[in-house]
Amino acid sequence: MAPELIFYDGHCGLCHGFVKFALARDREGARFRFAPLQGETVRERVPENARAALPDSVVVLTSDGRLLVRSTAVLHVLRQLGPFWRLLAAVCILTPRAWRDWAYDRVAALRRRLFAPPPDVCPLVPAEWRGRFLP
Repeated sequence: MAPELIFYDGHCGLCHGFVKFALARDREGARFRFAPLQGETVRERVPENARAALPDSVVVLTSDGRLLVRSTAVLHVLRQLGPFWRLLAAVCILTPRAWRDWAYDRVAALRRRLFAPPPDVCPLVPAEWRGRFLP
């Protein structure tokens, strides 16, 4: 199966932390590729009308072409990262999506104040991870 794409806000410290979290747990690099929402990959892969509706946080483009946003995107990623994270996602998915998304939106509203922004949209990453990032 082709790797799924995780689009992230390139100006958000929390989003960069989530990318690093996923990178560290997808050791083989088979599950995900990463690209900033401000980059050309999102413009190439996501139609303009769909891009306009995307939140400026974490978005997953699945291998079957679905766009997942907010808590659904995060839980989808967690399910791919090993047994503990899969179990955590299974427990969280029991919460109604409206409630999960409400909590997600509260954190998203505070993220720029609580987490330092990265120095660049694509900060320097270790050589072994560079091939997993798209423009």
